[in-house]
Amino acid sequence: MNIFTKFILEPAKMIVPIQLQSVRFRYHADKLAKGKLIRRFGYEEKMLERGTIPHVDGSRLPHPIYRPKDMWNERRALFGQNDYIDILGNDSLHPTKILYDVPVWLRGFRGNEYQHCLRKKNMLRHGCENYEKPLKWHNLNKRIRFLYRFLNKKTKTGFTNKASG
Repeated sequence: MNIFTKFILEPAKMIVPIQLQSVRFRYHADKLAKGKLIRRFGYEEKMLERGTIPHVDGSRLPHPIYRPKDMWNERRALFGQNDYIDILGNDSLHPTKILYDVPVWLRGFRGNEYQHCLRKKNMLRHGCENYEKPLKWHNLNKRIRFLYRFLNKKTKTGFTNKASG
């Protein structure tokens, strides 16, 4: 290859000089003569960026009219009225009877999750829970089965220190 380039290509280069000329169009002056390049034609900037806080040019943004809350409406005036009924009132009304927004099976209930699920199942057994929401009913039964197995196999009893089962 070296001999080929030395004897054939070298004299050929001398005979026909290869001219490489970069093509570069100089149209910057033409661009400047046309004027400033128009970008985003028809777009109107709605925010002014000259101050510290941008704001809408022209009319102000609509704000809601300030109306003070009625602090003496029934809901606010009677809020928390039964909180201390067991301390201030007589013994005829238990505080758990006042919990209107709590489900029936949770009012005054103390126990673990397994007992909670059993109580819920027993309360809703005669209703239409298992027909209206079969997936929730199925998941409740699954949770009861899991907790039953967990409590009987994995938890320690009161009589021994090792796990039962």
